[in-house]
Amino acid sequence: MEIAHGLPQLIASRQLRSQVHQMPQLSTRHLRGREELHLAHLVLSFITMGYLWQEGEEGTVKVLPRNLAVPFWEVSRALGLPPILSHADFVLANWRRKNPNGPLEIENLDTIISLPGGESLRGFILVTLLVEKAAVPGIKAVVEAIRAILRRDEETLCKALQELAEAIGNMSKALKRMHDYVDPAVFYSVIRIFLSGPRYQPPRSRSLPDCRIFPLSWKDNPAMPDGLIYEGVSDEPMAYSGGSAAQSTVLHAFDELLGIRHSEESTAFLHRMRDYMPPPHRAFVEEIHAAPSLKEHVVSSGDARLCAAFNQCIAALADFRSYHITIVTKYITVAADKAKARRAEPGDRAGPSAGKPPSALEAKGTGGSHIFSFLKSVRDTTKEGMISA
Repeated sequence: MEIAHGLPQLIASRQLRSQVHQMPQLSTRHLRGREELHLAHLVLSFITMGYLWQEGEEGTVKVLPRNLAVPFWEVSRALGLPPILSHADFVLANWRRKNPNGPLEIENLDTIISLPGGESLRGFILVTLLVEKAAVPGIKAVVEAIRAILRRDEETLCKALQELAEAIGNMSKALKRMHDYVDPAVFYSVIRIFLSGPRYQPPRSRSLPDCRIFPLSWKDNPAMPDGLIYEGVSDEPMAYSGGSAAQSTVLHAFDELLGIRHSEESTAFLHRMRDYMPPPHRAFVEEIHAAPSLKEHVVSSGDARLCAAFNQCIAALADFRSYHITIVTKYITVAADKAKARRAEPGDRAGPSAGKPPSALEAKGTGGSHIFSFLKSVRDTTKEGMISA
């Protein structure tokens, strides 16, 4: 915890790796309950990402030391999560109220653990949290909608779909607050690299431990093309996708309810991201997928009100995805152009905390997707989910 709370300063002064090497061999046997396990995963994942990227993309390492790798692996197995920073850590487990009795609003919120990026990092985490918060009535509406289908209760179903559309609209409003709290230059040049995972090359050996639980990825950061060896866990390098909003349960749940069918490539990426969700979240999405088809129910009902409410949800979801493209354009494309100009200027090599932009991640999301083709594809296939008159 002492190291975790000092991460921004330790990374800026290039002292984190030496501090990690001096850490005692931690044991997970003293951890009690899921809250302590999640806190441990949060802390170990932030230290790991700081350790990997302390020197920027030009100073990566090939081995995560045993005293960090082994407890991280053990905690990850206990939670059913991969041993890397994911959305479940970065956002869902990384907030607290300043005033315990105060509201769940950004003015009363703070992060638990941080990385380089200062107020922009704090804003990025907490605005994303507010998007998740805005989705809560929509998640409840999903459950109500499925129950209503099973009961053939058209009135309740129509109301649930209206509540879902309103929730998605509120998610878009929450996302717009990113402009107020996150500096594009800081996000692109400082924050982004810490969310990216090591790239994977298939090993010659099949001796990797329990690959069924932690699927491997080969689509991430070319700055680490051989993956990462978790010392004391495996002699072969492993790799995982970095933290990504695609690991959030929310849009997966909405897509499944509304019967959105994405392209084969986008579907493969999104399904891979489900392996980075907490197991109960993953199970929730799978339950929705197994439920009776909402779209078929609406079409067969011939109810114009139901059809309009369904299409309202589709339109709201497409609008949210369109606005996400707007955000990505500002925080990646425009920021990348400015970063390239800075990179062309003479100067000393600097790590990410000093603001040297990561060239290896250009045009890719932190989860490893080619971000614009992916986002436009899922937005367009969402629109195609409309029911025609």
